[in-house]
Amino acid sequence: QVQLVESGGGLVNPGESLRLSCVATGRVVIINTVAWYRQSPGKQREMVATATGAGTTVYADSVKDRFTISRDGAKKTAVLEMTSLKPEDTDVYYCNEDVRESASEPYSNYWGQGTQVTVSS
Repeated sequence: QVQLVESGGGLVNPGESLRLSCVATGRVVIINTVAWYRQSPGKQREMVATATGAGTTVYADSVKDRFTISRDGAKKTAVLEMTSLKPEDTDVYYCNEDVRESASEPYSNYWGQGTQVTVSS
């Protein structure tokens, strides 16, 4: 069974930076698209950043030029570098990945457990 384990959330002041990591464990043969989402209580989960297996990245307008998504296939890790954080970035952040557990199986979609990011002075 594949699990996505997130880390790196916390409490920071406005203007500071945080680095979120997501490691895929278990039977992971191939990872295609990786993405980070965020969600506040009572609100819909929204896409923050996406990186395809081909290297294409897409960002939400609200985080462009401040957040950077990257991936390390060998380490099965996806990273979200967040700079110039604002109070409105406060949310629970989730990683999401399309994973193949063997070459003969189709991709399955997995979610991490979420990590809290709080931006407040």
